[in-house]
Amino acid sequence: MSSSVKNFPAWAFFSLLSNGILLFAVILLIGKQQGFTAFFGAVVSSTPQPTNIQTQQVVAVPQGKRYKFNYKKWVNILKQEAEVAAEKKPRDLTILVGDSLSLWFPAELLPDNKTWLNQGISGEKTAGLLKRLNLFDRTTPETIFVMIGINDLIAGVNDETILQNQQQTMAYLRKKHPKAKIVVQSILPHQGEEATWEAKEKLVAIPNSRIRNLNQQLQTIAAKEDVKYLNLYPLFADKQGNLRSNFTTDGLHLNPNGYLVWSSALQLTMNSEQ
Repeated sequence: MSSSVKNFPAWAFFSLLSNGILLFAVILLIGKQQGFTAFFGAVVSSTPQPTNIQTQQVVAVPQGKRYKFNYKKWVNILKQEAEVAAEKKPRDLTILVGDSLSLWFPAELLPDNKTWLNQGISGEKTAGLLKRLNLFDRTTPETIFVMIGINDLIAGVNDETILQNQQQTMAYLRKKHPKAKIVVQSILPHQGEEATWEAKEKLVAIPNSRIRNLNQQLQTIAAKEDVKYLNLYPLFADKQGNLRSNFTTDGLHLNPNGYLVWSSALQLTMNSEQ
């Protein structure tokens, strides 16, 4: 046996194995829904098509109107929606927490048989999220999905600060929602030079290798905080490690293809916890 094989860490082997299983399972699930075409080609319409998903939502304000709000008003709206969820106590409450990637998740593509509360804010960073986690303290979620970090990188926040804020977020959610499944999701790659996002130069300045390194550290922290880590990165990366072109609108944000893959991963994660 070569020395390189001997030195290959066990955690890396099991990480690759679990990622491969997740990737295969997502392909199978999407194949069942879309005839194996959505993952391998851009065949989903740019406008989400009607589906038979009966997703109950607590959301009171249409997502499109939120973009006109300033940050303070946005937080107030999320607080009101969380209060409704706390009072009504809907069954199978599942919360999305994060930035615009979570905010723009099409309701019709979310896994069904759940009541979804979307607590995403466009442009959100780890520090801002940490300060507003108390908005849904009184809710009783079954699962909380967290994705945050890309806006920190765009803004020039250092890795240490990002990870510290992430760890505090995990610890807070674990303390306030001891019965909930806390799922921290990896930071997604961007498209690099192929991106068309208005601040493309800021994306290009962030190597996707840095994001992968952050995700590895995030996985370690999640294990210490006793929360589940969902590595979405390999599902969205091409051979160069960049965001797949058929999953994005501008090199940073996702199109329906991307959300379909993400939705399938969420569904598999929730099924595995049952």
